[in-house]
Amino acid sequence: MTKNKKDITLIGAGLVGSLLSIYLAKKGYQVNVYERRNDMRKGSNYAGRSINLALSDRGWKALTEIGIADDIKEIAIPMHGRFLHALDGSTSFQPYGKEGQAIYSVSRTGINCTLMDLAESHENVKLHFEMKCNGLDLNNNQAKFEDAQGIEHTVNSDLIFGSDGAFSAARFTQQTHTDRFDYHQFYIDCGYKELTIPAGPNGSFLIEKNALHIWPRGKYMMIALPNKDGSFTCTLFFPFEGEKSFAALKTKEDVKTFFEAEFKDAVPIMPTLVDDFFNNPTSSLVTVKCFPWTIEDKLALIGDAAHAIVPFFGQGMNCGFEDCSVLNGLMDKHGEDWKSLLNEYQNLRKPDSDAIADLAIGNFIEMRDLVADPAFILRKKIEAKFNLKYPDKWIPAYSMVTFSPQIRYSEALSKGKFQDKIMDEVMQLPNIEARWDSDEVEQLMLSKIA
Repeated sequence: MTKNKKDITLIGAGLVGSLLSIYLAKKGYQVNVYERRNDMRKGSNYAGRSINLALSDRGWKALTEIGIADDIKEIAIPMHGRFLHALDGSTSFQPYGKEGQAIYSVSRTGINCTLMDLAESHENVKLHFEMKCNGLDLNNNQAKFEDAQGIEHTVNSDLIFGSDGAFSAARFTQQTHTDRFDYHQFYIDCGYKELTIPAGPNGSFLIEKNALHIWPRGKYMMIALPNKDGSFTCTLFFPFEGEKSFAALKTKEDVKTFFEAEFKDAVPIMPTLVDDFFNNPTSSLVTVKCFPWTIEDKLALIGDAAHAIVPFFGQGMNCGFEDCSVLNGLMDKHGEDWKSLLNEYQNLRKPDSDAIADLAIGNFIEMRDLVADPAFILRKKIEAKFNLKYPDKWIPAYSMVTFSPQIRYSEALSKGKFQDKIMDEVMQLPNIEARWDSDEVEQLMLSKIA
């Protein structure tokens, strides 16, 4: 390792922190990662508070360029589309993108453990657990941590990355050290609770394996993503308050009655439903937008610490992984000029993180309210047909975000809004249900694009 290489401290050994440590190690940096939780690889129970993650092309791009995509594929299950469960028990399938395209279900704990193992395979990465960050002294390039015995440790390094999530301790230092620091957080009125569909006999899958299952119910919904052991991690997204809400389900009978009415086809394959409902916590969903993310060449925020988003586009992890990929390219460009490097990093990523935050909120409405709407289904069918014939002129917004890493999130948002206006006009055509695949519709769309 050359002398001009910085010693780097990462606060947070989650998904992004673990991946970033691998990137930095491969560049020759000495990396120490401090995590406030204990080591999840040693049998600690992290179940009950997670949402299974959907790994898509932006995430795969980062994993591929760092040479670990094959390791992650071993723990991932492809999901080729949405499998919808209607209130009357009928089902339908909506493919994602084109033939062969898929997003991949990964367990949050599973992929985090794998990334930690891969990070520790580098001799210049060290992980330190049960180390709570109590503050940063950037004037002296120091981070202060408290261990499980309450003993404080002062760590010196040349550069600190805050990869410690939506409620980042590093970001608090950013706020107190930066004049005119912009910070905005907001919660949606729904929370979430993890539930389970167990594996069937001999590890079999009790519902379609290669799909993301959705029970859309207007103001709320349940989803289920497959796990390698045959089980499904279910997540109920549900209002905190109201007639149908977490607050309203107070007893076991309340839960049974509600699920029998709203998710009747799922109840027989959820034998631990009531216990899961009362044993697992109800968690909130927050969006965080802030700026700046960096202080000179001393501190940088990354991942959820810089841009926490709600999970409804499946892009939180992918966006954080893309942060690492962008940083990697800037390290090649700027070398050891970290002040210029970090300034360009935040200016590049801020518009994109804001865009995917807004897109994620919009996709919540789509998943919850629209996916079972015949007009919405027709709209998507028109878009898919037009994209198939004119792939250079029209890419659906979902495909731009999920399957087109060469298109920035901010570009996907602006193009998506433009295309939405065109589709609004198309859907207003008289008798569109009978004319949707006509030359007239095609020519109208072409003229609007022109």
